[in-house]
Amino acid sequence: MTAYLPRINAIPYDVFASPAASVLLPIALGTTIGFSTRPKQTQRTYLAIKQPPLRPPPQVFGPVWTALYGLMGYAAHRAVTKYPSALASTDGMRTLYSVQLGLNLLWMPLFFGLRRPVLALADIVSLVGLNGYLTYLYFSVDEIAGWCQIPYMAWLGFATYLTAGVGYLNNWDISESTLAKRV
Repeated sequence: MTAYLPRINAIPYDVFASPAASVLLPIALGTTIGFSTRPKQTQRTYLAIKQPPLRPPPQVFGPVWTALYGLMGYAAHRAVTKYPSALASTDGMRTLYSVQLGLNLLWMPLFFGLRRPVLALADIVSLVGLNGYLTYLYFSVDEIAGWCQIPYMAWLGFATYLTAGVGYLNNWDISESTLAKRV
């Protein structure tokens, strides 16, 4: 018995071939998602929910994610273009990168848009696992690409802690009606 897995369209190779496009694509997509989830409402929600210790102020997230998106894009550029013959095909790496970018972009709408911390936690745990594997692949192809993933992996670990902490401290309910009762 064989399983059918649909083909996932990866980001085209031409994007990875250009360092600028590789860096700017995740920054542009992340910025678009950030602004589409209504930043002022997101900040109000962030300040209203019970938070675990060590939570950063909301102004930290934009600059940190901009830098991380740039690093992840540059890492992908290096890994896909530096030694493409080191892997049987760059298609698999491009697909993994595309899926991880999609999962990354999905977290904010899950957490702040739908206000579903359980789904956001499942998303970020998947993201950590997938990026752990990508980091391993990147190191096997290009050491600089691998090292570019390390800050991203560290921040994903911290973001997982924050997501789980918020979920737990708020009984996995950060709906507007629940937060309004606390005021």
